[in-house]
Amino acid sequence: MLRHDAKPGRLVVGLAALSAAVLYAGDAADTWTAPSFLVLTIVGTSLFVGAVVAMGNQRIRRRREAQRASKENIGAPASTRGSHAIR
Repeated sequence: MLRHDAKPGRLVVGLAALSAAVLYAGDAADTWTAPSFLVLTIVGTSLFVGAVVAMGNQRIRRRREAQRASKENIGAPASTRGSHAIR
């Protein structure tokens, strides 16, 4: 059993923030010149991609839980979110 759920959306955003930090650190050390629009583009795009990845992860988890509940035939039915809940 896993200790916590994996959160790939946070991983994507974290890696992009780390790359932005490396760009700023290189710019501060005069190793290279990083334009500010590049860093802002990386962070903004990573927020969007992270949200899409998180939504996909949530959809997959819900589908797996619904399949597991319908196979076990105990607990909550597979269609508890809609107005046509099975009881």
